[in-house]
Amino acid sequence: MASTRDIRTNQVDISCDVCGRTLLRGERAESYLAGGERRQVCELCTVRAQHEGWIREDGGDELTLRTSRTERGRGFLEKLRSRRERAREVADEAAAEEEVAAREPAAREAAPPPDLPRRPRHVRAVPTNAELKVERALEVFNASEHTRTVGGIARSLGAPAVSARPLPDRPSVVAIAVMWELSWYRFEIDLSDEAGGVRQIAQGAELSELDADEQVANAAADERGGLHLLSAE
Repeated sequence: MASTRDIRTNQVDISCDVCGRTLLRGERAESYLAGGERRQVCELCTVRAQHEGWIREDGGDELTLRTSRTERGRGFLEKLRSRRERAREVADEAAAEEEVAAREPAAREAAPPPDLPRRPRHVRAVPTNAELKVERALEVFNASEHTRTVGGIARSLGAPAVSARPLPDRPSVVAIAVMWELSWYRFEIDLSDEAGGVRQIAQGAELSELDADEQVANAAADERGGLHLLSAE
């Protein structure tokens, strides 16, 4: 009788450093760098890894130093393209999270009885001082879900510059521009109708698309995406 032969493979068991799952045979793991260490990530967890700011090892643009002028130039362009793509991905992820978070409270709220009268629109007195307008607008922004967008992008692209200013032709409206090197967002808050909330009215990828005075930062963002005025020196 022929002896039974053990079938052995050279495959090494790999566990995903995000979900902890052992990868199945034939399933490919992506290598990421986080905290100076190499991490293995399954295909199902790549979005979560990117959201945490882990850097894909095969990206190459942030890990390789070019020695020749030609290679340095090529490396810069690749890095620029990669950062722009990353900015779009992070912005999309943050916007999706914000949309989900905005729907959850509404789904939990019970519908009011049909015989109840509608609540009147709440109109606040608008501050007359420009600085007070900006301070109030930042408070309204920090109470909104848009802080998730700012905080999520900042984890990958760093802290943004922030400009907040009342609009000359619409004194009750404060415009807020949140700016990174390769991405920007513009929000508006009408202080005469704060119940209307914060409105995102535009976004882009080039700071040159903004007005010159809009690029002058007078505020900053914290790690949670909250905005605050810069202290006057």
